Amino acid sequence: MFLKIEKIVNKKNKSKIICLTAYSKNVAEALDNYTDIILIGDSLGSVLYNYNTTRKVSLDMMIEHSKSARMGIKKSLMVVDMPYKTYRNKNEALRNAKKIIKLTKCDAVKLEGGSSIIKIVEYLIKNKIQVMGHLGILPQSVREKFKFKGKKENERKRIFKEAKLLEIKGVFSIVLEGVESSLAKKISKSLKIPTIGIGSSVHCDGQVLVTDDLLGLNDTKIKFVKKFANIKNQIKKAAQKFRSEVINKKYPTKKHSYS
Repeated sequence: MFLKIEKIVNKKNKSKIICLTAYSKNVAEALDNYTDIILIGDSLGSVLYNYNTTRKVSLDMMIEHSKSARMGIKKSLMVVDMPYKTYRNKNEALRNAKKIIKLTKCDAVKLEGGSSIIKIVEYLIKNKIQVMGHLGILPQSVREKFKFKGKKENERKRIFKEAKLLEIKGVFSIVLEGVESSLAKKISKSLKIPTIGIGSSVHCDGQVLVTDDLLGLNDTKIKFVKKFANIKNQIKKAAQKFRSEVINKKYPTKKHSYS
């Protein structure tokens, strides 16, 4: 675990860190050779369950999907999101973090927030839990439409201060979500630990995307999402071909039948 963490931290200012999400063995296995970090994100709430908020994601859901993904991860660092209302105080956070690590064999957990959870982060790290931070847009806290962060000066100062504070308390990296470009650059240059951007410019030390967005499985209209493939169209074509062959009695052939 610690060697993997050290390897990620040592990539700072040397090479970009690649992070993608996975919620199952098959996807994790396909990604593992091309990623440095695989995040089992609570984004699975919207991606897999069509929830309108990550707040509906439970600890049990995160654990079961993480157990599946773990089977496909051999090389990458595995990080699991701690879902909403699982780290409201130090004792709850430690109990749930230990449960996640024990049952999923992940390398680290990720928590959203800065000043409001800093004592919790500090407590976890003192108890030898590896923590990834998360600043900017905080999906577990957002009730309105997502808006990028760092436009107003007071907001910029707060996010920068929280990034420095998280570093001091011992997180090994920080996700910057929807953070204004020049602020993301300033934070990344000021920290000794790596930043992982999502909608926060090329200036971050690495990038993360939701894999289903990358593959074109979702009809996401978010500005920072780029579709690197259109798997949905391939699924449609495969289903159409299957339908045609079944109707025309071309499938299954003797080759696909027992005799």
